[in-house]
Amino acid sequence: MTGRERTTFVDLFAGIGGMRIAFESLGCECVFSSEIDEEAAISYKAYFGESPSGDITKIATEEVPPHDILVAGFPCQTFSIAGARGGFSDMRGLLFLEIERILNGTRPKAFLLENVKNLVSHDNRNTLDYMLSSLRNLGYRVDWKVLNALDFNLPQKRERVLIVGFKDDVTFEWPQPVKLTKTLAEILEPEDSIEDHYFVSDHVLNKVEMRLEGKALPAEPWICHENILGNRSAKSFSCALRAGASYNYLLVNGRRRLTGREKLRLQGFPEEFPIEVSYSAIRKQTGNSVPIPMIRAVAEQLLLALSKAAKQIR
Repeated sequence: MTGRERTTFVDLFAGIGGMRIAFESLGCECVFSSEIDEEAAISYKAYFGESPSGDITKIATEEVPPHDILVAGFPCQTFSIAGARGGFSDMRGLLFLEIERILNGTRPKAFLLENVKNLVSHDNRNTLDYMLSSLRNLGYRVDWKVLNALDFNLPQKRERVLIVGFKDDVTFEWPQPVKLTKTLAEILEPEDSIEDHYFVSDHVLNKVEMRLEGKALPAEPWICHENILGNRSAKSFSCALRAGASYNYLLVNGRRRLTGREKLRLQGFPEEFPIEVSYSAIRKQTGNSVPIPMIRAVAEQLLLALSKAAKQIR
């Protein structure tokens, strides 16, 4: 790998391309992508100008071109605390086996995988241990860590498991947290520009006010979060966006829902990312996506490790 060569990667379970944006911002070239969700593929094509290949289970290993890095934010609902937590008893959990298949058949130099924090505790950690063991059995040196988007200058508490692997013996260091300087005010659109349908009904508003009664509220703007037990709290940052949450799961100042653009900003997507799908679709897509600045920080360290290893070989 010389300074003139572009590092290549494949983008599996691509969603709307958050991981691709992170790697491309560092000069890498995407040579293949795969995404089964048709509406996510619409958003992906609208930004990148190309449609991802479809269902990875129907794509032969030899159809995946050679690449340096495999990246995959593989489906997380089966391991999520907010989902059924079926693990490998759920078909979506079995999609990890597709990652194994592609890794074994293409042998990239490195990989980066992303999933929900609950993967760590799922089935008394047996699920994570199985994955790590499987990846190591393929000949990769593997490490993992839980990172939080709040530590990478996004006002969203979003904890995720990141798993990195290297075919050769390299020195990899996880990125250090940075100070949160981006505020909700920078994310949110002016209140007087928000369309009426984003504001909740008086019935919902009264329920929110009752749940928050007696609690200290941050200075506006803040976001009200409802947990899976129905309890509400107010924070100066957003709790994690979720794909299948109720429309009133997160409420700005307890009064209105986040717009699609605000949801994209909370994940670090660029302003020019187009919205060409319905509100329900963009809710799902951002809830399934990755915090781009966090992924970029890990990708930067991954590329640095590969670069140092290549210099040592030369």
